[in-house]
Amino acid sequence: MYGLEVKNVCKTFGSKRVVDKVSFRAEGGQILGFLGPNGAGKTTTIRMIMGIIAADEGEIKYFTDSGQKNGIPSESIGYLPEERGLYKEARVMNVLQFLAGLKNVPRSTVKERAVVWLKRFDLSDYAHAKVEELSKGMLQKVQFVASVLHQPQIIILDEPFSGLDPVSQDMFKAILRDLAQDGAAILLSSHQMNILEELCDRIYLIHEGKEVFNGTLQEVKEKYGNYRVNLTLSRPDGVEKLLSTPIIREYHKINETRYMISLEDGVVPGEFLSSIDKQLPVQELSLARSSLHDIFVRIALGGVENE
Repeated sequence: MYGLEVKNVCKTFGSKRVVDKVSFRAEGGQILGFLGPNGAGKTTTIRMIMGIIAADEGEIKYFTDSGQKNGIPSESIGYLPEERGLYKEARVMNVLQFLAGLKNVPRSTVKERAVVWLKRFDLSDYAHAKVEELSKGMLQKVQFVASVLHQPQIIILDEPFSGLDPVSQDMFKAILRDLAQDGAAILLSSHQMNILEELCDRIYLIHEGKEVFNGTLQEVKEKYGNYRVNLTLSRPDGVEKLLSTPIIREYHKINETRYMISLEDGVVPGEFLSSIDKQLPVQELSLARSSLHDIFVRIALGGVENE
């Protein structure tokens, strides 16, 4: 199976340990969401995975179709860094041929694949345009094509949706699903929680250099996602008693008849429903787990303890 394993990896700069015993696996056929607040240690971890900097402690192992690799399998790995870097004066096709050539892909093969990818991204007319003539979204698409043109088995993407409009984001999401379905192991780092929630099979959450959570989306919601309630009344009568009950952590009054309510940890829907006075003029009511965005914000603000 393709993929990589990061085991007890540490990195210290000066007196500050920015990555502290981080461990996870990204496996073929899955998308692993790698997330955390700014400064959590994500980019440092990715740079260690790519061999840009060395880990002080721990192991990073790669698995490809030919077995475990001790070094970085450059021809089997695709990397889209957060900091983009295409040659502005070069033409798009020349850039793609050069970068794929570094992965030992024959020039004729590169051109065939590039034509297919550029067409998929509606960039066929820009194949011979200079990089500096492209919009930010176009540049992002070309950079992504460059990261997958050599058909890598392991794909590491750092903020791949930056600069993309909603239509292009949907296109990227579909492509990532296809690549995972074809067996690639994808490590996806992004601050766009709604996209991670749609795409990821598993979530690895890091805060202040340490692991907070490693598991499925459902598991992270069960562990950290208290319930949210959207409540609409037909008239603003009698809600004060409900809002003062101890099972409610906080609430936001949207207008005279609409409220967004956050329940305390461990409070289940049935417990909340049984607390509602039968005389309360409820018009609409919905309950759902907190979104990944809500959980992320709570962790970033120190609302949970590192394990």
